[in-house]
Amino acid sequence: MLERALNGSKNYWIWIAALMSVIGVAVVCYLYQLWFGLGMTGMSRDVSWGFYIAQFTFLVGVAASAVMLVLPYYLHHYKAFGKITVLGEFVAIAAVTMCLLFIIADMGQPQRLLNVIFYATPHSMLFWDMIVLNGYLFLNVIVGWNALSAESKGVPPPKWIKPFIYISVPWAVSIHTVTAFLYCGLPGRGFWLTAVLAPRFLASAFAAGPALLILLCLLLRKLTKFDAGTEAIQTLSKIVTYGIIINVFFFFCEVFVACYSQIPEHLDHLQYLFFGLHGKGALVPFMWLSMILMFTGIVMLLIPKIRTNESTLAVACVAIFIGTWIDKGLGMISGGFVPSPLHHVNEYIPTLPEIMITLGIYSVGMLVLTVLYKIAISVKEEAAGIS
Repeated sequence: MLERALNGSKNYWIWIAALMSVIGVAVVCYLYQLWFGLGMTGMSRDVSWGFYIAQFTFLVGVAASAVMLVLPYYLHHYKAFGKITVLGEFVAIAAVTMCLLFIIADMGQPQRLLNVIFYATPHSMLFWDMIVLNGYLFLNVIVGWNALSAESKGVPPPKWIKPFIYISVPWAVSIHTVTAFLYCGLPGRGFWLTAVLAPRFLASAFAAGPALLILLCLLLRKLTKFDAGTEAIQTLSKIVTYGIIINVFFFFCEVFVACYSQIPEHLDHLQYLFFGLHGKGALVPFMWLSMILMFTGIVMLLIPKIRTNESTLAVACVAIFIGTWIDKGLGMISGGFVPSPLHHVNEYIPTLPEIMITLGIYSVGMLVLTVLYKIAISVKEEAAGIS
């Protein structure tokens, strides 16, 4: 089926060329990072995880959100998701690919990854993260590709992939749970030292991931002859609504505990993010924008007339996706390191090469997703008899 990705319109190839151009610039920046070291990033002694790991954290949630399609369709036989389940699994493949690339970029020297294998131990959360990420990528490739292949042949999916489908459901939850444990297992970081971090991560994942899929379905309807169906899109919108409300609720639970207890190790991080601390507050406008966007998205989705109008639904999904990206892709990691355990404020701002490498990795993910979607849409249009 790969040959289907080689047939496309002029705009399709312009898009591919644009992505390849960004990837080329990012490769040059990464080679500079390999030569110079991580000193070319904005990271420091006090902030040892930066923009790369922040994007990794966010994208793990996007990948995990595929379970919100797999679970209703395969386990509860919700037929409305029949057209888009493969699309969700392909989003997961692209997201996990980007996650792995961000880890490689953050390691500085890629060969350091071998230490996780050579010195593997169940006491290391990084070891478990390696297991769940690569395992989830494998599961989605197996299930998604074989399901699409069966659809192209006009036959049911082979029975042997059912165990992989069932395993992928708890596995999806595990990848974001283990990611949360990477942070909340560090006792010196008060911002992450909370048992609700894993549920909060999952709630944001089940909001941002389906919101992205809604936007992709609406885009595919405009660019191709594929229609995901109104029922599927509206069901996804309800999932997004519940997910974002629960995510904001968990956040305010964190705010209450920090403010009521008045424990400096917990309170200072929130004060830095939303009001600034010791005269420094680079993230303050971003965090308030994140809150505004998420609340705007909630209000829009709670009003049936706005939610059922696909134009306003798209606006709500964009607001929620950007809001959760700022929360996890900017504030979550920086907010855990700043201020330091000694209450010193050493701010982190990503450098231009760091941003270019990040854009390059996102371009790789979009390239993978474009190719997979080109194949999937071609198969679905052919199966539907659309020429």
